[in-house]
Amino acid sequence: MDKGKRITGAARDKVAAELKAAYEGGASIRNIADSVGRSYSFVHRILTEAGVTLRGRGGAVRSKPRS
Repeated sequence: MDKGKRITGAARDKVAAELKAAYEGGASIRNIADSVGRSYSFVHRILTEAGVTLRGRGGAVRSKPRS
């Protein structure tokens, strides 16, 4: 995938399917972005366009302080 090159039409659909498969296989958006040489926001946008349900970031859930 050429960095910065606009991807449209059937090529975009193919890229979306590949990124979707990687994400649903457990890869993080950041790892996918690094592996394909694209930005985090590009991968996030493609996954969103493909209708992927994005995972939460995880970590501790913060609650309001008790009074």
